[in-house]
Amino acid sequence: MKQRIEHDSMGEVAVPEEAYYGAQTQRAVTNFPVSGWTLRPALIHALGLVKLAAANANRDLGKFAGPGEMKLDEKQIEALLGAAREVAEGKFDDAFPIDVFQTGSGTSSNMNTNEVIANRAIEIAGGDRKVEDKAIHPNDHVNMGQSTNDMFPTAIHVALATEIKNGLLPALATLRSRLEEKATAWDGILKIGRTHLADATPLRLGQEIGGFARQIALSEDRAKRALEAVLELPVGGTAVGTGINTHPEFGARVAKFLADDTKIAFREATNHFEANAQRDGLVEAHALLRTIAVSLFTVANNVRWLSSGPRTAFYEVKLADLQPGSSIMPGKVNPVTCESVMQVATRVVGNDATIVMAGATGGQFQLHALMPIMGQTVLESVALLTRAASTFEEFAIRDMEPNEEACRASIEKSLSMVTSLAPKIGYEKAAALAHDAFESGKTIRELAKERQVLPDQELEAALDPMRMTKASE
Repeated sequence: MKQRIEHDSMGEVAVPEEAYYGAQTQRAVTNFPVSGWTLRPALIHALGLVKLAAANANRDLGKFAGPGEMKLDEKQIEALLGAAREVAEGKFDDAFPIDVFQTGSGTSSNMNTNEVIANRAIEIAGGDRKVEDKAIHPNDHVNMGQSTNDMFPTAIHVALATEIKNGLLPALATLRSRLEEKATAWDGILKIGRTHLADATPLRLGQEIGGFARQIALSEDRAKRALEAVLELPVGGTAVGTGINTHPEFGARVAKFLADDTKIAFREATNHFEANAQRDGLVEAHALLRTIAVSLFTVANNVRWLSSGPRTAFYEVKLADLQPGSSIMPGKVNPVTCESVMQVATRVVGNDATIVMAGATGGQFQLHALMPIMGQTVLESVALLTRAASTFEEFAIRDMEPNEEACRASIEKSLSMVTSLAPKIGYEKAAALAHDAFESGKTIRELAKERQVLPDQELEAALDPMRMTKASE
């Protein structure tokens, strides 16, 4: 591989000739050969966006032209802005090779971003990005008024909020809407309820599915609260939270630019010492994502149970046949989408342990030193939940159909039908009736008629399964 020489404050480094990154990125690639996991694209794009916001703020504050400050002409400024926007748009994802398990502040990835933007800006301005003397410098110009300690967590917050707004919330809304549609359509279908996995009193299939829809509606609310947990941005705190080497208005201007660009109500942190050193907002946000995962797990698992069979279990709803279910049993079809969703949820719940551990142990004094893994983990979780919700809706819920025959068949067999007789004949007599019905193999209706526990008309009214699905009048 052909190489060129780049340099940083520690000396010269050979990098691939066509690479847009420079010396500090190459050092990190060498120093952290750990997992092969690079930053998630959402975080790379957010880093580009916060650099764009910073360049806009610096331009507006006159930092490029002030006495004694680094100077760039308008052409160079526009090139820098253009390069940052390209990174934000995902055009340079392959220029970010650093392992996630790197310096705990994210300095390596921050400098990776600075180097790519500097070299691309030089190119846009008509210069040669491969020369050692940088007309647009990664530290002096791209990183002006910034520190990794405030910009990297800012990018994590921006990435997470954007992924929730543009990905997770729409996916949950679509899933909830589809479940509500099914609940309405199936409101007249009677079936037996189950508690403790045991037969209980009747309900309507629409009521059951409506309960699932409500779980997803609550998940939407939790996703919104997760987004709100990361609206405060550390930008402006620089090294230790004091704002050294930046303009007092820098943080607020960057936050406003990001808010305008993303249509998310970002704001500068109230206290930069807290914002630099702690990642409690990510811990809170992920706890809410974990709860969403639990809800998706339970809905998927309930649908899986309801579709079980087709001949020896419930089979009260029918799922689309997506693929052969067994390498040895011909004709077997499994609820594979439900199982996929359940595995995603399990992963997210596990991820929460990483977030909690990192959040609790990484923030000492004025810096949080476990940020890359927190960013990677929380963004993995939101991406997995987004895709799981989407595939669940597309491949399971959308084409799910009721099996009305199976639903009806279960009602009369349930011994819990006796529940509606208890207020009329007493709990103990009703329990004895249920016991005798089980021993004799008769239904509650058959045995109650045989023993004339109530007049026929009153008995039929009491054992009306539709009436049993409503509160007593």
